[in-house]
Amino acid sequence: MLAIRGLQLGIVAIGCAAGALVLATPAGAQDEEKPYSIVDGKVDQGTYNGWRRYHASCHTCHGPDGLGSSYAPNLVDSMQVLSYEEFAEVVVNGRENVSTSQQSVMPAFGLVADVVTYIDDIYGYLEARADGALGRGRPQRQ
Repeated sequence: MLAIRGLQLGIVAIGCAAGALVLATPAGAQDEEKPYSIVDGKVDQGTYNGWRRYHASCHTCHGPDGLGSSYAPNLVDSMQVLSYEEFAEVVVNGRENVSTSQQSVMPAFGLVADVVTYIDDIYGYLEARADGALGRGRPQRQ
């Protein structure tokens, strides 16, 4: 009887430890939701709209698929390290990088309605590209 009671206490202790581990995991780390949806190779409306808005306002400098140019950086790579907040900060307020060898300026788009209104969609499109979930070219809609 004593051995069974010890086994029961051990199981309870393991259960409590597992519960504490789940509670200690940061929110969103267990089931991180992506800002895009791709089903059978077709994107959701927001991601498609992000592609449209990107091509209307961003591709001239950052290239047709976010891969960069001699004028502006590769956004597919940048999205690997930028949070949504950092991305929005740069898009809305712009950024200036000056070094001894070059100067690059990202203009502010905070007053451009076709960009700032759809910043979530643009972010979703670029995240899908950065995650490798979406290839180059015009995506198909769901």
